[in-house]
Amino acid sequence: MVLKSMGKMIPGIEVGHHTDLRAITGLTVVLCPHGAVAGVDVRGSAPGTRETDLLAPGNLVEKANALLLAGGSAFGLDAAAGVMRYLEEKGFGFDAGVARVPIVPAAVIFDLGIGDAKTRPGPQDGYRACMAAGEEFEEGSVGAGTGATVGKALGIARATKGGLGSSRRQVGGLVLAALAVVNALGDVVDPATGRTLAGPRGEKGFLSTTRILEQTAMKPPAFNTTLGVVATNARLSQEQAHKLAQRGQDGVTQSIRPAHTPWDGDAVFALSLGEEKGDMALLGALAAEAMAEAILKAINTAWGLGGVPAAAELAA
Repeated sequence: MVLKSMGKMIPGIEVGHHTDLRAITGLTVVLCPHGAVAGVDVRGSAPGTRETDLLAPGNLVEKANALLLAGGSAFGLDAAAGVMRYLEEKGFGFDAGVARVPIVPAAVIFDLGIGDAKTRPGPQDGYRACMAAGEEFEEGSVGAGTGATVGKALGIARATKGGLGSSRRQVGGLVLAALAVVNALGDVVDPATGRTLAGPRGEKGFLSTTRILEQTAMKPPAFNTTLGVVATNARLSQEQAHKLAQRGQDGVTQSIRPAHTPWDGDAVFALSLGEEKGDMALLGALAAEAMAEAILKAINTAWGLGGVPAAAELAA
């Protein structure tokens, strides 16, 4: 029996999932319809993204109305059209004079190696996820984490189930939250203890991805990516949001070893929605800490699907 785990971001941000357990794929929408200052940091060498260039400091548009995290590889980017339709119907988006254009940056994971590779999230699924969005959201093998797997250096047959998790920090009136979709090539390691929570499965526990890369010339499959969102109620400029996304990536490297490989498309978004004063040194430290913890939670709350067992099932 899987116990339901729930997460929460910051005030003004809602999260909605579409989960297809038959095809083992899905998507997650992070809604900030009135607009949040947004930044992004893409470090993996195999990303699948949409409108991330728009978020670079110095460009015309500074705010996003939603973020889309999706399975389905590049096919899943189509789901952003449904998110745009939902926001347009509600009257949200960048005012271009003749129309309001919702700004929906997106990033995808490759989950076609598990479940039905012919079924991918589409526009209707993005729309439904918006309709289902709320302040609290389920974690584990849901949404964009439905088809997520980790530790694939020896192929999907030896992988461990990944998922979606979150973490939240509050210091006085300052709130920061992180959300992670963990579909990494590497191992997930608890940085506090050094214990491996998930990775390639051997006969007597998890194997080290780094040691596998040392010992074999086999090219690992390009079926990997960790996606993250860091959100805060601190008032930030676009440049500061970009820096906060970078600090979120520090959390990725703390919990995933190795991260940002040639076969990963790791991307972290940052959202600023609020008027609190926040010191960037503190915010950066909280972002790295919260992202690292969100990654661990994604593994600990996941359940097995498609013949790929979860860490909790292996430990039972």
